[in-house]
Amino acid sequence: MTEPELILHEDTEIENPIVIEGFPGVGLIGSIATRHIIKTMDFQEIGYIHSEEFPPVAIIQEGETKHPLQIHKKQNIVIFTADIPLSSDLAKEIAREIVGWSKKHNTNKIISIAGISTTSNDANRVFSAARDKKDLEDIKQQTETFKTGNILGFTGCILNQSKLKEIPAITLLGETRGIGPDPRSAADVIQILNKYLEIDVDTTKLLEEAEKIEEEMNRMMQRMEEMEEGKTPTPKSPMYQ
Repeated sequence: MTEPELILHEDTEIENPIVIEGFPGVGLIGSIATRHIIKTMDFQEIGYIHSEEFPPVAIIQEGETKHPLQIHKKQNIVIFTADIPLSSDLAKEIAREIVGWSKKHNTNKIISIAGISTTSNDANRVFSAARDKKDLEDIKQQTETFKTGNILGFTGCILNQSKLKEIPAITLLGETRGIGPDPRSAADVIQILNKYLEIDVDTTKLLEEAEKIEEEMNRMMQRMEEMEEGKTPTPKSPMYQ
């Protein structure tokens, strides 16, 4: 496997940043949250990560080809976000690259955003885990502690690499049923970040999007129940007199 390349624009100066990563996963919590922060706070794209091992797909936004894994910055916050899923081997390599870069630039802390599956219909908790108890102390008052278990995928790789490189790191896990994209859970995570980093990211649009998705999911569930009961939904038509 060829090593991934982290490429920054030439005029980029970075020292002691806070690094946030949000990659595709359950409920797309990490992707939705980081994309919303980037858009709402007007972050600037400063670079990207390239790998020959990326899946054979081009990411198109408004007709323009974008890098699958982008790096954005505003003030002292740097965000890594991706539009593609990563294989296990590639996730390890990308995590090693990001944490190695973070070490080189004396990163203040690394924050990973991801989702955690639940069967509850009232999923609104945010869990946290950290590199060590000292890192956890800073965030545990605002979240529920993920006490025991496994954190899989890219987020798990980031935590492992942070432990090896001795970089402060926490993970925020938004509770989600994982049926589809969950902007409401992403908004819950952002509210924790607002307090933790003393920033002000408006989540109104995310909550509006969540309501639309929830309404559509309810309609789908109703149609499925009707079909299971042997009832064929009758499309509504106008009444004529």
